[in-house]
Amino acid sequence: MRLMLLGAPGVGKGTQAQRLAQRYKAVRISTGDLLREAVRLKTPLGVEAKRYMDQGTLVPDAVMIGLVREQLLARQGQAGYVLDGFPRTIAQADALGQLLDECREPLDAVANLEVDEKELIRRLSGRRTCPQCQRVYHIESAPSAKGAQCDVCGTTLVQRDDDRAETVKKRLTVYREQTRPLLDYYRDRGLLRGIDGLGPVDSVTERIVQQLATTGRQQVGSS
Repeated sequence: MRLMLLGAPGVGKGTQAQRLAQRYKAVRISTGDLLREAVRLKTPLGVEAKRYMDQGTLVPDAVMIGLVREQLLARQGQAGYVLDGFPRTIAQADALGQLLDECREPLDAVANLEVDEKELIRRLSGRRTCPQCQRVYHIESAPSAKGAQCDVCGTTLVQRDDDRAETVKKRLTVYREQTRPLLDYYRDRGLLRGIDGLGPVDSVTERIVQQLATTGRQQVGSS
């Protein structure tokens, strides 16, 4: 299975990408995780990317495409991939299509997770992250049993700069202006599948799987 997940920040793309990658024995390609690791390690790329991430704006296309190319080439024989967090603009989608053509790895489907914007703000502004093991909590729906510390490693939890309420609102504005046009882009190519992103995680996963099972395999590169 070669799948892309779309949706506004906070819809649960990361969680679903992990579950679907396991289900289809595919590799999860999360540009967000790759960038956050670079920020944590303070690599040159991480320092540059942090400026954009803290402002709620997009990291340059050339950086993102390079990260995706490396991950596609490093799959070590896994059957497919699940793209999580990329592309975010039409220009990135065009570049990705060309890359997938070169690698002979066309998409099978694009699943768009749909959640109300007020719920997204609640989800993101309440999120807390462990800076050591990257485990994610929520102060309302999934709090740590240790309060302000991570259940796994005991590290003090933090609120990421891009999860603060003012930055969340800006991220959603950027999504509406720059990323939402991707829905028409992939709808025109016959790949888009709308998925209700509300409810238990298991239910959302099953909705995606059912959509993929009933729509058949269609493929697209840059055409």
